[in-house]
Amino acid sequence: MEATKQVRLILASASAARRELLTRLGRPFEVRPAHIDEPTGFRDPRTEVQTVSWLKAAAIATTVKEGIVISADTIGWLDGQAILKPVDEADARRILRQMGGREHELWTGVTLWRRPDDVQLIWQERSLVHFQGLSEAELDRYLATRSWKDHSGAYAIEEQGDPYVRVVEGSVTNVIGLPMESLQRHLAWLEEHNSGRGI
Repeated sequence: MEATKQVRLILASASAARRELLTRLGRPFEVRPAHIDEPTGFRDPRTEVQTVSWLKAAAIATTVKEGIVISADTIGWLDGQAILKPVDEADARRILRQMGGREHELWTGVTLWRRPDDVQLIWQERSLVHFQGLSEAELDRYLATRSWKDHSGAYAIEEQGDPYVRVVEGSVTNVIGLPMESLQRHLAWLEEHNSGRGI
């Protein structure tokens, strides 16, 4: 039986965290960030991350002759609203105050878009996350030492022993921004069912 051929992978993301996660597959990939205007104002998180991840993939897929484009979008969700990336430190402080001592949802939408036959696999994953309540002094230290920039919810979780963030339900890699367990399953399916197209 002929071995399954690994296809070319293209990550449509500028996220350093997603790049680091994807390296765990132990195979080469290209990085082509998708620079799009992300729509907002959605009434539910699943639809938002699904839409934005698809738009990111669509922006890159037209430039790829053969391979699989991987895109993702991650948001927090609390009190019926999206928790987006903070615009500045004051906004990060506001977000962290709102989340402190509470659980919030963390949603990631992923799109795999195979070229040239344009088969797409699209899914969304939800994790439930608790962020520790912080005093104003603790917030000062947190904002000074943690990378709040470019992270939905103004935090970046540490996989082991994070002193502030705890995953109550779901995948830690999903909280980081790319759910690796389901990604590997879906990539394997696309590679096994390539219709003999030689990609």
